[in-house]
Order: sequence, then C-alpha cells, then structure tokens
Amino acid sequence: MSTQRRAAVLGSPIAHSLSPVLHRAAYGELGLAGWTYDLFDVDEAALPGFVAGLGPEWAGLSLTMPLKRAVIPLLDEISETAASVEAVNTVVCTDDGRRLGDNTDIPGIVAALRERGIEQVESAAILGAGATASSALAALARICTGEVVAYVRSEARAAEMRQWGERLDVEVRTADWADAERALSAPLVIATTPAGTTDALSKAVPERPATLFDVLYDPWPTALAARWSGYGGAVVSGLDLLVHQAVLQVEQMTGRAPAPLDVMRKAGEHALDGR
Repeated sequence: MSTQRRAAVLGSPIAHSLSPVLHRAAYGELGLAGWTYDLFDVDEAALPGFVAGLGPEWAGLSLTMPLKRAVIPLLDEISETAASVEAVNTVVCTDDGRRLGDNTDIPGIVAALRERGIEQVESAAILGAGATASSALAALARICTGEVVAYVRSEARAAEMRQWGERLDVEVRTADWADAERALSAPLVIATTPAGTTDALSKAVPERPATLFDVLYDPWPTALAARWSGYGGAVVSGLDLLVHQAVLQVEQMTGRAPAPLDVMRKAGEHALDGR
C-alpha cells in the first residue's frame, strides 16, 4: 500500500520526542511506504494556524505539552476519554475533513500495566499532581477498586487531585510530599514527577515491593526504579507507556490493527541506547 499520507507530533520543546521513531517503525512494519511522520516545534500561539493549514494528506497528529488542552477548541469532536481529563494527545483527520480528538495516554497506562499482569488493584498511590497524574487517576478509575492516595507538595495541588477524583469517580485521599515514603508500600505506585524528584525515596523502598509505574524513560532507570527492581519488584517504565499509547495512535490514524508493539518498543529502546 503506497498512499501519500502525513502525520506528526507537535509540542514545545519537541526535539527529543521519540514519537517519530515509534511511528516510523510501525509504518515500516505495516508496509505503509507512502506515510511520513515528522515533528514540529509548535507552541499554543502557533497551534490554531497549524491546524487550520492541515490539508487532505494529513492523517493525524500526536500532541504533547503544552498543547493537550489548547487544541480542544480547534476540534470538531473529542472522545469521552479525552473529555474526562480535558486533555487531547491524539488528533485523527477524517476523509471528510473533520478533526477528532482522543486521549491514548489513559488506555496506554492500562495496557502497559496489563502487559505486566496487573488487571486490578485494591489500592494505589500517585506521586505528584500534574497533568500526568490526572491521566493516571483516569486509568486507576478503570482498575482500582479502592482508595488512591496522592502525595503532593501544596494544598492547591491537593485540592486539584481531590477534584479530579470526584470528577473521575475515584476515591482520592491526599497526603503531604514529606510523607511520600509511605506510598512505596502500596500495591501499585505511579510516579508522575520530573526527573530527580523521587531519587531521595529510593532508600525507602521496602524489601518486597509490589509494582512501580515510573512515567520517566530518559534517563533510565531512575534511582527509584533501579532500587525497586533490585528488590524484585515489578517495574513499568515511561517507555512502556509511550509505546502503548503510540500503538493506539497508529491504529487510529492508519486504520490498521494491530500495530506492531514489539517492533515499536525495540525501535524506542534502540533510539534511547544511542542517546
């Protein structure tokens, strides 16, 4: 199949995105010789013009920060999943010119956990309270049967997480970041904080840890993930999330399923090894 189609990832900054590596690997495996996937440094001010200029050759867009919320008014429709966290990371351009928004981060988290045998948990802990934390809460709404404790640095962030919990119908309790070591005994710990933030917690990893989902992937492993796996705990990485959400994007944009998960993961690992 050789059809000229375009897709790209937008964000700012964007130079270090792995999305082109993953999507191009998928196109190669699927035999989509005419498909291209690029990256564009686009900020919120430039986004409306970029979207307005998309021609019929465009199949879709991947969006990263700071565009996930800014793109919503520019779309014809967004999915319930995207609406639940007010964040779109995927735009599909239809043949009739419509722009449809979705969020593949949330099912990507669920799929990455399922791949490691985590189908359901009785409780969980989230480290951090940013945009990724809200996606983590939305994922936990699907698999967690009990309380989620969010460890945060300010009351404002705590209030935000409680509000997200109410909106997503998740039982959320907030705790101060000073007590974050307590999070490590949870059946599932999701670390959503920037690089280096959880390093100090690594010394508090229990001798028999359960499952850690650390959304970082470069540099990898984090100090927390290294200690966790050293004690025999299960670790899910940010690359796992990146690949699983990209698989869903490829399937939506190309109409071809299943996307080649293993090929995409190996391409991502190879790219990271070269950095």
